[in-house]
Amino acid sequence: MDRRVLPPLTALRAFEAFARLGRMTLAADELCVTHGAVSRQIRSLETALGLTLTEGPRHRLRLTAEGERLAATARAAFDGLARTVADLKAAQANELHLSCVGTLAIRWLIPRLPAFHAAHPEARVRVTESYAPVDFARERFDAAIRIAEHVPALGVEATPFLDNFHGPVLAPHLVGGGPTGLEGVPRLTTGTRQTAWAEWEAHSGVSLPPAPQVQEFEHIFYVLEAAAAGLGVGLTPWIYVAGDIAAGRLTAPLGFAPNPARFFLITPEGADKPVVAAFRHWLLAEAAKAPKPPGT
Repeated sequence: MDRRVLPPLTALRAFEAFARLGRMTLAADELCVTHGAVSRQIRSLETALGLTLTEGPRHRLRLTAEGERLAATARAAFDGLARTVADLKAAQANELHLSCVGTLAIRWLIPRLPAFHAAHPEARVRVTESYAPVDFARERFDAAIRIAEHVPALGVEATPFLDNFHGPVLAPHLVGGGPTGLEGVPRLTTGTRQTAWAEWEAHSGVSLPPAPQVQEFEHIFYVLEAAAAGLGVGLTPWIYVAGDIAAGRLTAPLGFAPNPARFFLITPEGADKPVVAAFRHWLLAEAAKAPKPPGT
């Protein structure tokens, strides 16, 4: 590939400003340099190109034919570059890159995003699954959603938007006739939350019978699909399964107990883009419409 040969860009910028504005002083003001600096840049451009770009007295310089041709090309190039930069900045200003716990994204957030886009058609939401501690200095997210009892990170704003209730769910045909309805039913767990069942027993005050079998899955989304398929009983936040329970796909014979952990929207402190503020406002409104579990 042939090597691209370009004139010195600083000098070309000074020349384009002079050609467009017609006076050295105006070009100097626009570029925040001195009159003499603009003049020297134009002379250096002429030397580098081996062309005469201006002619006439120093106080009434005008463009030569070669200068007119170069000025037109330079103006189009700089105008195109300016438009592209403006478009890129506008696109970035309207993009929300959200780090979110995966099951909430799949089961609750994404099905509701069309309403956000309808209210804010210029916005674009990009969702990345993550469960890691939020670190905006390390990862370039605009916002994050996490489940936590509190958010200890410094330099962030944490807005709770959903209370959390959790309970056992299973396919309706698996519910037994014992005291809990879960006697003899295999128990489904996730590898990342080995203490979840013990925590639920502490929150609910219910002691479960020993499980005849325990099956582990990588994500809670898999646990819920396994429960609906009749493989056993899984433990879940209410908000993940409200639709499945309403549809009769899953049932919760022991209800849902309050969990001290809540869902938080986390953003960098004092760094909201307008699209982030709009998303927070919409998220709080959507969460306020979310149904509570039966009996609460």
